[in-house]
Amino acid sequence: MTLQLLQISKRYITSGETVHAVENLTLEIPAGEFVALYGPSGSGKTTLLAMAAAMIRPDEGVVLFEGRHVSTLSARESARYRRDHTGVVFQSFHLTGGATALENAAMKLLAQGMTLDQATAAARPWLERVGLSDRLSHRPAQMSMGERQRVAIARALANEPRLLLADEPTGNLDSRRSRDILELLADIAAERAIPVLLATHDPQAAVVADRVLTLRDGRLSEGLDLELASPATP
Repeated sequence: MTLQLLQISKRYITSGETVHAVENLTLEIPAGEFVALYGPSGSGKTTLLAMAAAMIRPDEGVVLFEGRHVSTLSARESARYRRDHTGVVFQSFHLTGGATALENAAMKLLAQGMTLDQATAAARPWLERVGLSDRLSHRPAQMSMGERQRVAIARALANEPRLLLADEPTGNLDSRRSRDILELLADIAAERAIPVLLATHDPQAAVVADRVLTLRDGRLSEGLDLELASPATP
């Protein structure tokens, strides 16, 4: 299970100006590797993850997962790829307001055809792993931002994905919870031997990740620019 982004570029036109979100970028993440990606706001991190998730297509280059051309999938195939093969955590939680934490965490499994009992039974251990065993019956309005974030993380992991993509998953968490979640992602990469790509400002990610990259002006470099890492929340 290898994620490959080969010479990909993505540009946007904003106020008549061309913005190079990602420019001729190549990145390969093999099975079992946890990569932390840093970069200033607007550097292209979210665009990069969206292309890996087949949410948008690159203007040039190809995205491959397990040798499959992800960047040429139809809209229906892209949705199936995300539902069946990937776990995606983006900054917007996309939780259903009328559903409990357990039901929200089970949503992808329900979409795969499981019964409610089967889906909630499979999702429950992931909510427990993110520290929400006492919040299973709570709805989003009854939870803090950090708790909602952890529900979204549990939902992304509930289908035991073969690829995990996460955009600032610790942004609403305190330093202890952040460290717990980062260590969980690292454990998942190792236990399940899947590629994990994390876009973040959290300095703790650099400690637990196998590899650290910086994205600036659409281009990758090795290592972390300390100016781009936000201090951990006390």
